[in-house]
Amino acid sequence: MPIAPILMSPAYRCGSATPWGGEGLRMMFGRDIPDAHTGESLEVSAIPGLESRDPEGRKLTDLIAEYGERLTGPGFAHPFPLLLKLLDAKNRLSVQVHPNDEYAAKVEGKQGKTEAWHILFAAPGAELVYGVKAGTTKEALKEASQHGAEVEKVLRKVKVKAGQTFYIPAGTVHAIGDSIILYEIQQSSDVTYRFYDWDRKDEQGNRRELHIDKAVDVVDVNCQPDPVRETPVGPGRFRLLDEKYFGLERFCAFDGVLPADPRRFCFFTAVRECQITWEDGELIVPAGTTALLPADGYDLKIKAPAALLAYPSC
Repeated sequence: MPIAPILMSPAYRCGSATPWGGEGLRMMFGRDIPDAHTGESLEVSAIPGLESRDPEGRKLTDLIAEYGERLTGPGFAHPFPLLLKLLDAKNRLSVQVHPNDEYAAKVEGKQGKTEAWHILFAAPGAELVYGVKAGTTKEALKEASQHGAEVEKVLRKVKVKAGQTFYIPAGTVHAIGDSIILYEIQQSSDVTYRFYDWDRKDEQGNRRELHIDKAVDVVDVNCQPDPVRETPVGPGRFRLLDEKYFGLERFCAFDGVLPADPRRFCFFTAVRECQITWEDGELIVPAGTTALLPADGYDLKIKAPAALLAYPSC
């Protein structure tokens, strides 16, 4: 018997772990968040200690142990390849970069981190750091980073608005600006190297750790990508990304069938409340919530005013 869609409950990063976080997820989606500095909701996560859960409280890792490749698709059970988050940046995040697979495996014993952001909310004038200015060398970036705010002079900033998508391959300098709520799909990795944290201090007057040498090792100063341009793939369905590690699609006023894909799992995230039905079942997916669609699943009838669909690349 196929496996039905699984509505996932997130794990949160909050408080001192995300000093830039706020209450945006409560205001936008009615979330019962842990505190007033809730920065990350890990919607579908196999990160140890931050695993998301099914309605019965079972961790994603327990579901993978039970169902194996029937849930994930061939080759995706160990390690589980993707991590899905919602982020609330009340204040701006650190200027950072992520390593590729080769460097992360050698230095950290982990996967690298390529990611993408889809903007759900952005206040007027909101912006991202998205690469460094043309002509900036590694040496100049390192020198500026060692002098704190001097690094701001070489950062490439772009204005953003809701509905835009940004692809961030490993090696890209980036930072989320303040007053932004976004959807993040990424490799399942927590490796981050900080260049700069805006001279922010905690209540004890301490600054967050920086990792300038490692950051310079992995940075690609020539990476200056543009926002993603979507491509229609059917009525109410648009492709945003089809990259090495994952694909991403957007649904808008979609009312149709999503066939089961035996090659891989999918993440279905409702931006507005959606309905999923199959031969003997129904699932309402509240706004801001994600359903895990198993590889050995049903063909699904979906009514989606607004949703996002992510999946690993085969």
